[in-house]
Amino acid sequence: MNVLKDGRFWFLQCFYADNTSHNPTRLTIVSRLKSHFSHSHPVPRNFMLSHLNAPQREAVKYLDGPLLVLAGAGSGKTRVITHKIVYLIEECGYSPQHIAAITFTNKASREMQARVSKLLQGNNSKGLTVTTFHSLGMQILRQEAKHLGYKPQFSILDASDSMSIVSDILKTTDKKEIRRGQTLISNWKNAMLSPVAAMEQAESDIELQYATVYRTYQATLQAYQAMDFDDLIRLPVELFDRDATVLEKWQNKLRYLLIDEYQDTNTCQYRMVKQIAGVQGAFTAVGDDDQAIYAWRGANVENLRILQDDFSRLHVIKLEQNYRSTVRILRAANTLIANNPKLFEKKLWSDLGMGETIQVVAARDEDQEAENVVMRLQSHKFENRTKFSDYAILYRGNHQARIFEQYLRNARIPYQLSGGTSFFDRTEIKDIIAYLRLLANSDDDPAFIRAVTTPKRGIGAQTLEKLGNYAAGRHISLFAAAFEAGMEHQLGPKQYEPLMTFCNYINNLQFRAERESCESIMQDLLQAIAYEAYLFDQEEARAAQSKWSNVLDFVGWLNKKAEADGKNVIELTQLIALLNILEGRDEGEVDMVRLSTLHAAKGLEFGHVFLVGIEEGILPHRESIENGQIEEERRLMYVGITRAQKSLTLTHCKKRKRAGEWQMCEPSRFIDELAQEDLRVSGRESDPATQKAEGTAKLDQLKAMLSRKAGVEK
Repeated sequence: MNVLKDGRFWFLQCFYADNTSHNPTRLTIVSRLKSHFSHSHPVPRNFMLSHLNAPQREAVKYLDGPLLVLAGAGSGKTRVITHKIVYLIEECGYSPQHIAAITFTNKASREMQARVSKLLQGNNSKGLTVTTFHSLGMQILRQEAKHLGYKPQFSILDASDSMSIVSDILKTTDKKEIRRGQTLISNWKNAMLSPVAAMEQAESDIELQYATVYRTYQATLQAYQAMDFDDLIRLPVELFDRDATVLEKWQNKLRYLLIDEYQDTNTCQYRMVKQIAGVQGAFTAVGDDDQAIYAWRGANVENLRILQDDFSRLHVIKLEQNYRSTVRILRAANTLIANNPKLFEKKLWSDLGMGETIQVVAARDEDQEAENVVMRLQSHKFENRTKFSDYAILYRGNHQARIFEQYLRNARIPYQLSGGTSFFDRTEIKDIIAYLRLLANSDDDPAFIRAVTTPKRGIGAQTLEKLGNYAAGRHISLFAAAFEAGMEHQLGPKQYEPLMTFCNYINNLQFRAERESCESIMQDLLQAIAYEAYLFDQEEARAAQSKWSNVLDFVGWLNKKAEADGKNVIELTQLIALLNILEGRDEGEVDMVRLSTLHAAKGLEFGHVFLVGIEEGILPHRESIENGQIEEERRLMYVGITRAQKSLTLTHCKKRKRAGEWQMCEPSRFIDELAQEDLRVSGRESDPATQKAEGTAKLDQLKAMLSRKAGVEK
């Protein structure tokens, strides 16, 4: 047994060093040994770090001060974060409840939590915080709401609620104007500008008008006891700035921070990190300045530079070995991004071999481009015996997807469209969520209006107008106004009675919701409002059945979540709001081609990638060219290239139809910035004979493969 004790490390080292082996006998032996010794003789943590490369190990073990890990695409950044969490707990004596790992999506949080649990080998991780910035902000605000004049069960408004409020303030339905107002308000909040400061800094009458809208918008949210997405970060930062006691409480709670995708942080998020980390700077920030592609939503790549200014002891470690892509793909990425000025010099490298030549294909128009991509995809899949899920078609804007969807459908190729309508954004789901929001916060006026009118119950526009005017005059919510004596006098019995029936029902259900199970509350709610009958009255039978099935799925998920987390339906309401805003529904592992924007594809990887529409005016985008934002567009192209593992194809058109008119197109400047020796260009020649010869050669190759296959089957 002593021999086995000493030998176990050799066997396990083989397992970790070569985890790509699929030898069944070997895996069975190693699995049994690993299982036995992980229980009777826990594997030393230093050994667990031995399958990391040298910079990864250094990043995990470095605790002498603030740390910035510059993690290139595919360089194993998540592995560093998860191993560091385990290292802090098992080697450094940190209690899990004093560690927070912060990500940008719920999906990333769940994956990180699962990987940490696996590495801990069953040891207790209770209290560990693996969360998004906004979920962390929500936790802080729930506990500290009283310091801000809010109740703990505040509402979280989504984009459509926010749009409705801005629309009412602007007195317009012009979506472009409303979105501009929303964007400006969001940018002001992320930059930590109050409405007063925004008004003072306005440089034009239009900016002053929107700053005034911002002031009214914020007052409306306060009256609703509601917060929008940006408030979940802004308000904790403001609270920490003015209340040292509250800040100290959270610094003591979260003693070490790990921040994922640091380059995507905005000014407000960086302020939160800086506040909680304190002067000691007990944090590890992991990011990549070459993948900073979210300036349009407030992300500030300058946060990487500011980090050096604010923390003079900042240590920087670079992860440059890529475990995803071939040499040719990485060489293309490196030569492209070298055209941007760099905060930090780094160069990705790989030992995965040279790989296939990068294809650059010119098409006559967008129809031929889509047809060409689908044919190449089919041919490649046939030749290489791959799965549909190994392929991705990536593009700059959502509008580019339609033509590819058409050709994929024609070829009966299954596909999955990223960035589609979120499950939580479906009308029927939002109807039910409105009731839940009202149970959690009766001052939530947008939820009140949706719930009281869906299904219709004899409460019309006139009743709501009178209720709204009265509530505004008294500076109270619509729900509170309904119970005032003055309101009863303004409404006749036919208007007042259905209103009070609704409000009394909500009050009764709210009382029960704090004491009864989620399942009983949801069953009562659906029966009381007769939502199934309402759907079948409003829709054709098939559509109604589909929507009702979605409602049942949602309620089933809610019941399971309540039981698993030990929460009542009111406590789950804010979680639902964050799921909606941050992520929507999960996209499961299915064998389908992925269609996605470049922004939505960040963080993903595919065996074979088609980057389409690589033209001037599309990538880089026309507005980015006009606004001098070429560097971010180049980073977007870099992100697209580094999604590919084995093969990469770039396509562009010679002409496109815009507003019914044909326009000539130029290949993107980014194609010329790639390593030209790694490119194989086709389709640019107008010589029909050349094109015919290429097509014939391809056809002959396919025929030969079919013949070989037929011979094997015989």
